[in-house]
Amino acid sequence: MSDVTDLDDPTTDPFDVAREAAAAIAELTGVPRHDVALVLGSGWGGAADLLGETVAELPSTDVPGFSAAAVVGHSGVIRSVRIAGGDGADDRHALVLGSRTHLYEGKGVRRVVHGVRTAAATGARTLVLTNGCGGLNPQWGPGTPVLIRDHINLTATSPLEGATFVDLTDLYSSRLRAIAHEVDPALGEGVYVQFPGPHYETPAEVRMAGVLGGDLVGMSTTLEAIAARQAGLEVLGVSLVTNFGAGISDQPLSHAEVLEAGQAAGPRISALLAEVVRRI
Repeated sequence: MSDVTDLDDPTTDPFDVAREAAAAIAELTGVPRHDVALVLGSGWGGAADLLGETVAELPSTDVPGFSAAAVVGHSGVIRSVRIAGGDGADDRHALVLGSRTHLYEGKGVRRVVHGVRTAAATGARTLVLTNGCGGLNPQWGPGTPVLIRDHINLTATSPLEGATFVDLTDLYSSRLRAIAHEVDPALGEGVYVQFPGPHYETPAEVRMAGVLGGDLVGMSTTLEAIAARQAGLEVLGVSLVTNFGAGISDQPLSHAEVLEAGQAAGPRISALLAEVVRRI
């Protein structure tokens, strides 16, 4: 069982906890290094099965600093997957994080980005962030995957502590987005706006997001992406539009709708993501 008190202690270096977690993952999986990490949000869980052979699977609570998944639609496991296509000597491994912590859970920003920092400590150089979100573009109906090209963070917080200044230009890698377009040239790109949640946005807030330049609204991803840039990871962000944002259509919003859209689109978007990761 992980010691979840360390990250709550302001005198503790969160990167020390990440290194401790990475060491535990190496020991428990038997894989000394991971090359790419994925955070699989609502609707994206099937991608892990298509990436390749699962070498090991462990409860997230067995790893220091991680806690159980608190949201229906998220798994509570960490998986090590040997990416298909290697020749044995040059096998690459993906670290699949199914237990995302959201800001609205009240566990603190350090816990929100702990998975990202742990991924970097395992040796990963690339991070794939996925989510289910609301869409502002009427042409992107439920079930549409959209690449994130930039974000607007409306959580009023940051994972960076102290006088830590990090450049977020090209945070969502143009190189990785180009690879994704090679797999599916029809993929759209948009600006993701994170609200703190857990309530859904009001129609006025969705209109505000649009005025600010947003195309997608949700409750995750931006803080993880900032932490990833600090840790030196190259980031690919992909959203699944699970519903129209409030006020875009006349339908009320519900988490059941999010899950239903994710399940319907799951096989298609999982195959897309697995192929993109194999090419990274």
